[in-house]
Amino acid sequence: MTQKRTILFIFIFFTLSAILHLLEYYSVATVTPALLIGSRVIALIFFIIYAIRKKSLTTWILISMLIGVEVGLDFPDFAQNLQVLSKIFLRLIKTIIAPILFATLVVGIAGHSNLKQVGRMGWKSILYFEIVTTVALVIGIIAINITQAGTGIVLPQGFDQELPQAQPQTWKDHVVNVFPENIVKSIYHGDVLPVVVFSIIFGIALALVKSEKKQTLLNFCEGLAETMFKFTNIIMHFAPFGVGAAIAVTVGHLGIDILTSLLKLLFTLYGALIVFLGVVLVPVALIVKVPLRKFIQAISEPVSIAFATTSSESALPKAMENMEKLGVPRKIVAFVLPTGYSFNLDGSTLYLALASVFVAQAAGIHLSFGEQILMVFTLMLTSKGVAGVPRATLIILLGTAATFNLPLWPIMAILGIDELMDMARTSVNVIGNCLATVVVAKWEGEYKEPAGEVSFE
Repeated sequence: MTQKRTILFIFIFFTLSAILHLLEYYSVATVTPALLIGSRVIALIFFIIYAIRKKSLTTWILISMLIGVEVGLDFPDFAQNLQVLSKIFLRLIKTIIAPILFATLVVGIAGHSNLKQVGRMGWKSILYFEIVTTVALVIGIIAINITQAGTGIVLPQGFDQELPQAQPQTWKDHVVNVFPENIVKSIYHGDVLPVVVFSIIFGIALALVKSEKKQTLLNFCEGLAETMFKFTNIIMHFAPFGVGAAIAVTVGHLGIDILTSLLKLLFTLYGALIVFLGVVLVPVALIVKVPLRKFIQAISEPVSIAFATTSSESALPKAMENMEKLGVPRKIVAFVLPTGYSFNLDGSTLYLALASVFVAQAAGIHLSFGEQILMVFTLMLTSKGVAGVPRATLIILLGTAATFNLPLWPIMAILGIDELMDMARTSVNVIGNCLATVVVAKWEGEYKEPAGEVSFE
């Protein structure tokens, strides 16, 4: 069977399955469960045949997500047992983060001894991050005020999940937490920003050491960086299992019922994120002349991983590798990407703006536009550094609710679909940060578009 014929069969059976499900959902015709499941399974079989012929890891990751959805729908209890696979994948990824950040940042700074460029990249990155996240914040507020998704919301019956504990923090707490008191402790807790700060200071210190004495450490860091990129490639072969398991657990846990009362909020978020991509990120990419086709190829795998695992951190190693292949120098990738994971959370910032106003709407509390702006700017500050932790924005939202005396029960309702919302906002975080590396590289005049086709596998 040729690849074109396989694609044709995928289209036929996928369309047939969609029609059958629509007929059943709108009660136009009675369709037996066996026929519904059978149509989905046949479509999946052709997807798998296509993946085997394509021999692409990205394709396997995307198809594993479809298989995960099917397992979660048909075997929800069994799907919960698959959580062990997604946890193994996330743990393996987390072992890479600190070594790869440390090695690439130190080599990028000390290897070139251009400390002025480090400072220049720093202020350019922060300026870009703050402009883009402020626009995301505004889009989130506008979207929730247009749809009024929180008005008339009720907590679904029998929904009794416990909320995690959260204590409100001051701006002083967040500033202090940027600086590591113990680098091993920061690595253990997965705190990206303190690791970045330590690595930058270490790199600057090494750059000031006499050349004959620093070469040994530089060679070690270069070898460590190359080894960790190879380590990433090995782990990525496990990605389809980890990603598929993560999706199966999510679908099996949520089911369909929880969506009925919260669809308006879900659609508001997804719509606002699409608007943000189309109105902000795409124009930025066109203005700085990013090669869009190659850029989409480069981010497809990291975004797929982030979407399924709801963790930007899980996509970081592959995103760094692919941005370098795209033509961004390693020193810029190593500086901008991890810094963006703390300061350029486009999707999370938009979500927090939207969710905080949703909580007030659901509780019947009227907030003036000025009060909304004050609350959301508070969220912007408190959200720094949460990208590596799945659903960490929920903790930030709880802390903000405590600070502004908002009730917690609307957050309980959000918890029901938080995994689905986290998938979207985490994906946008990764897209925004990958684009930021290209923007800063263009700004520095160091971007070199690769000639010909590039393999991002």
